[in-house]
Amino acid sequence: MIDAKKQQGGTDTTQNQEWYTIEQVANRTGLTKRTLRYYEEVGLLPPTDRTEGNYRRYSQADVQRLERIKELRDLLDFSLSEIRIFLTVEEERGQLKQAYRQETGVEVKLAQLDHIDELIHKQLELIERKITGLEQMRAALSSKLERHKQLRNELREQRQR
Repeated sequence: MIDAKKQQGGTDTTQNQEWYTIEQVANRTGLTKRTLRYYEEVGLLPPTDRTEGNYRRYSQADVQRLERIKELRDLLDFSLSEIRIFLTVEEERGQLKQAYRQETGVEVKLAQLDHIDELIHKQLELIERKITGLEQMRAALSSKLERHKQLRNELREQRQR
């Protein structure tokens, strides 16, 4: 039976795992409880562990994943679909990295590095698309500012006549 401390967050002494309640995670990440449930529902966050009372409890790894999701959403303005792709690729890279560390064969290690590089390129493509879009927006806005500068100069010349 899970004790009250673990139900409300705390340390699970049987696994030496610290758990957080949905309220604690929401406060820590700045995400709403509704958003946390939604991310789990759409598969961005793996199903959380549950207490015997069926309350969600989150691990430190869950919190780190949520912070990564928030970073991708806020910093890069990724859609949930793009975040899912990015995180899936990141997880695959992590698995390959583990396999690489355990592998002793040079040819297998080279193949693993090639695959990891392909995954990194996939992530870079997502980021490059965002950068290209942002650069286009910046250029359009800069162009408008330049046009406004020209209009001001023309209006000032008219005023002086």
